[in-house]
Amino acid sequence: MTRTITFLVAAALLLAGSPSLAAVDIEAEKAAIAKAVDASIGWFANKDFDLLFRTMADDPDLFFFSPDSQGTVHGIEAFRKLSAIWRDPGSKYVSHEVRELRIHLHPSGEVAWFSAILEDCGEYSGQKGCWKDTRWTGVLEQRDGRWVMMQQHFSFAADHVRDRVEKRVREELQRQEPKPSPAK
Repeated sequence: MTRTITFLVAAALLLAGSPSLAAVDIEAEKAAIAKAVDASIGWFANKDFDLLFRTMADDPDLFFFSPDSQGTVHGIEAFRKLSAIWRDPGSKYVSHEVRELRIHLHPSGEVAWFSAILEDCGEYSGQKGCWKDTRWTGVLEQRDGRWVMMQQHFSFAADHVRDRVEKRVREELQRQEPKPSPAK
């Protein structure tokens, strides 16, 4: 009988010490995660670099895959170096939108992952550029009571890219077609 009671007490203590979603306010955490996800892009509206770096893991484990190979980031120091382009006065915020945001919270309440569709537009030296319909996934970790990005992956659906390129080629060919001469 004593072994059974000891076992039950030990099991109860073990379970009580294990984090679970029952002890986590899921909706509040998801709202905080959504805010961090949005801030990781929206910081640019005011060029709030403090906000940007508060949304990122401040360590060498930070990792991003971008659509182009030059945008791959390994660690916070590489990200700080890459972010210098946005300090240029010719780099300006135009708009951003995070759509179809799906957030999944680990039972510990300390790790989350998300997927979304991102539109992120800016102006660089007078040229407007946008990431449209960008597929965006990421992993966040809760540190010191705030959610920070650990990993992100941005990509474009190949069929959408192909369709845009084909449209541009058609438009360019139409512009180059000789115009009929007016009848005399």
